[in-house]
Amino acid sequence: MAPAQENRTFSSDFIILGFGDLAELRIFFFAFFLIMHLVTLVGHTTIVLITLFDSCLQTPMYFFLRNLSAIEICYTLVIVPNMLANFLSRSQRMPFLGCALQMHLFIALGGAECFLLLAMAYDRFVAVCKPLHYSLIVTRVLCVRMLALAGTGGFALSLTLTTLIFLLPFCQSHEVNHFFCDIPALLLLACSVTRANEVAVFLVCVFILLVPFSLILLSYGHILAAVLRIRAAEGRSKAFSTCTGHLLVSLLHYGCAIFIYIHPKACYAPEQDKIVSLIYTNVTPMLYPVIYSLRNKDVKGALKRLLASPGRRS
Repeated sequence: MAPAQENRTFSSDFIILGFGDLAELRIFFFAFFLIMHLVTLVGHTTIVLITLFDSCLQTPMYFFLRNLSAIEICYTLVIVPNMLANFLSRSQRMPFLGCALQMHLFIALGGAECFLLLAMAYDRFVAVCKPLHYSLIVTRVLCVRMLALAGTGGFALSLTLTTLIFLLPFCQSHEVNHFFCDIPALLLLACSVTRANEVAVFLVCVFILLVPFSLILLSYGHILAAVLRIRAAEGRSKAFSTCTGHLLVSLLHYGCAIFIYIHPKACYAPEQDKIVSLIYTNVTPMLYPVIYSLRNKDVKGALKRLLASPGRRS
């Protein structure tokens, strides 16, 4: 590549096309996803507050849930505000470094969430399968260490993945057929993607997605076997109520992510990918607080106490 062309690659802006083909529905979609975004922020902020200040929820399970909601808040703020702005314009210019930063933060937070969901699965595994040793195994120190590993692992792998992608030459069109700087959409623009880069990107995605998801499914296999051995119906119901929410969130999170990222470049379908990404970045984060509180008596009780406390003080 000539020096002039290489300099142009690293200085040119990307054009985020977003949903330019839906001009007549932009205002509707802007209002719809804005409301969804606000509901998501309120839901996760509520989870953070009740698990932080309610004395009944100072346990490892809610420590992880609080940090999961905090990650979701940051995760949606990285993507959704730009997406909403894109609804109001035909296209949106994104500086090269801004695009790289958005991708890095998106992957880092998503990767941290993947590893945190694995830590939550381990917490549930110990609680159900080794209840007598739970307080000795899942200590405060272990929880903080697992949280630190989840965050460090997510950001380290994200830096590796983002570097692999943005070192590729984007010497043709800079029009990204997506509503944010996502991996498949950027790979499609690279004019000389080598096999080694594609394999490296695939391996990082496998390590972030397939490995934790496989371990979560394995842990739930052991949990199911342990629950079926519980004779008391009340005990089984309690075990299921504390596990079903996490399992459903894991299926939604990993299912959408694996669908988007674990496939060859030749199978990439931009319009289909945008729809799944809309669900992945807007719908599922909004559902998580509902899923966690729907069958969880502790969370519902804490929420009632939080809502009733102003009335008692007055």
